[in-house]
Amino acid sequence: MEQVLSRREASDAVSDQGWRYLLGALRTSVPVGSLVQATEVAARAVTVCGADADRHLRVDLRPDRVILTLQALDLSASTARDVDLAGRISAAMRDVGLRTEPEIGTGTRSVQFVEIGIDALDIAAVRPFWKAVLGYTGEAGADGPEDAIVDPVGQGPAIWFQQMDEPRPQRNRVHFDICVPHDEASRRIEAALAAGGRLVSSSRAPAFWVLADVEGNEACVTTWQGRDGS
Repeated sequence: MEQVLSRREASDAVSDQGWRYLLGALRTSVPVGSLVQATEVAARAVTVCGADADRHLRVDLRPDRVILTLQALDLSASTARDVDLAGRISAAMRDVGLRTEPEIGTGTRSVQFVEIGIDALDIAAVRPFWKAVLGYTGEAGADGPEDAIVDPVGQGPAIWFQQMDEPRPQRNRVHFDICVPHDEASRRIEAALAAGGRLVSSSRAPAFWVLADVEGNEACVTTWQGRDGS
């Protein structure tokens, strides 16, 4: 069994290499000038990972960037192997004059993950519907009747279910969670407030801040920090 890292261990191990820890995974972006160059970056990352590529690496190619994600897919967690692969990939990018970076404070959005939270009185009753209608599956090692569900090909946001004790018809029951790098959160919140949003609650910060638009629809900006004593 690979060594699963704590949130802080994973974050501290890769931050100075331009990677960020997000929701159990390590993620970075490599700026490129064309889709041809993007494919070359992807090929180099796969080569560096070797036999570990299929179990750990996911690649999203765009004409201006390549998004690289490392996670032990059968564990849905970050491991020491992922940290090692991140370092090797970053070194390989430097060798060809490229860089791995989280795109923080660049004017574009940083690397991130998006989740959708659904309020439910009976999670076990509603979960099968969302699993079926979206074509989703349970996460590796976490496919219980109240666990989150995920896109098996990694394109759509994860869906998790928030237990409600009583109906709240005057409150939206679906909200977005935007997991950003811990050092991006304040900038993202400031941008949302400047765009007309309001801060609903910061009582659980830095794990998450609850924001709302002018009509009261809520979204949370989240980080790995402040969870489980981290």
